[in-house]
Amino acid sequence: MAERVAGGHGLDVFDVQWRRESTGWVLRVVLDRPDAGAEDGIGVDDCQNVSRELSAVLDVEEVLDGAYTLEVSSPGLDRPLRRPADYRRFAGRLAQVVVSEAVDGQSFLKGRIHDVTDEAVLLEADSRMHRVPFGVITRARLEVEF
Repeated sequence: MAERVAGGHGLDVFDVQWRRESTGWVLRVVLDRPDAGAEDGIGVDDCQNVSRELSAVLDVEEVLDGAYTLEVSSPGLDRPLRRPADYRRFAGRLAQVVVSEAVDGQSFLKGRIHDVTDEAVLLEADSRMHRVPFGVITRARLEVEF
């Protein structure tokens, strides 16, 4: 349902979480803009529009039992990187990458996204290039730069 509603606004669903938190059940929907440049993000109006429409759809279709809180947001400035397409989209940006197997003797790398293939990302850190296979990346996100 979230994908259908977001798609009607020209947006993609980046993530959906259904979690029990201290305040009760929370349905968290994170939006993204497909094929957007690095500077094109999700605005407050986008979140409000999708939230309003998705809330109405959820109420009418009665998919969720009981009380819950609906949160609609963007991935943020320090957004996670998950697919090769994410790395391509943000080429040139600073990223933090945690790996399950050491790469060049390191389990944590912070560097600029230099190049991306289907198998690995090439990060430039400390004037060195590090080839990081996607198969060993456990977590990655953009670093906020001002």
